[in-house]
Amino acid sequence: MLIHKILNNNVIITVDEHNRELIVMGKGLGFKKKPGDFISKDKVDKVYQLTSEKISLQFQELLEDLPMEYLEISDEIIEYAKKEINENLNETIYISLTDHLHTAIERVKKNVEVKNVLLWDIKRFFPDEFKVGMMAIEKVKERYGVELSEDEAGFIALHIVNAQQDGDGSGNTYEITKVMQEIMNIIKYYFKISFDESSVYFYRFTTHLKFFAYRLLSKGQYIDETDQELLEIIKKKYQNAYHCIEKIEKYLTDAYDYKISNDEKLYLTIHIARLVIKNN
Repeated sequence: MLIHKILNNNVIITVDEHNRELIVMGKGLGFKKKPGDFISKDKVDKVYQLTSEKISLQFQELLEDLPMEYLEISDEIIEYAKKEINENLNETIYISLTDHLHTAIERVKKNVEVKNVLLWDIKRFFPDEFKVGMMAIEKVKERYGVELSEDEAGFIALHIVNAQQDGDGSGNTYEITKVMQEIMNIIKYYFKISFDESSVYFYRFTTHLKFFAYRLLSKGQYIDETDQELLEIIKKKYQNAYHCIEKIEKYLTDAYDYKISNDEKLYLTIHIARLVIKNN
């Protein structure tokens, strides 16, 4: 294995027999070496072959700046996630998660706390991904002695969710955006309002709607846990919002053959009610 480029003491670039770049990681691989030098395969810990040239270049740039240990822990989390959720993940996860872990750890060291306003939704709708997030913060504690919060577990879960969407045709950005726009139009015309897109309530709702659209397109369902009595209370409290949900449900049934669960009705009703109230 010949060195093509040295990123740092522990990461080098080589090429395979098809002249494709490989990112190779191992302790001391690049130390006192130069391009053209030979590297023994028994010193290699991990090999990454990224199919996208753009992603490969971004990954290389990231590795030049970060210690190898961040990639190591990120790789452990990604491999665990693949087994836990039984899904392939888009290779962009190696960049986004590694960078996020480094940033999160540095924030804690500086006593900077970032709240995750979507934590409740993430726990409820993406329990497997949140489990990965909780595993990740345990790994960080073991490795660095740094305690990340559940908020960070939620952020990590979002990276896993996004990597599934990027890699799965059923969750592509265009289709998700299309579903979101259709639902937003129903709400807009029902209430005869224009949205304040700079508000935190609009941000929360559209993020929730993105997850909802992803589940719809992937035909994802989960067992309803909402008590019928609680749903009735919400229906009475937010009558207009619930009537709007009924119109949305009819449209989605006709257009996508998708039935909204009681859990989704509950959360969408509350989100829409808050959005409309804050918009007035």
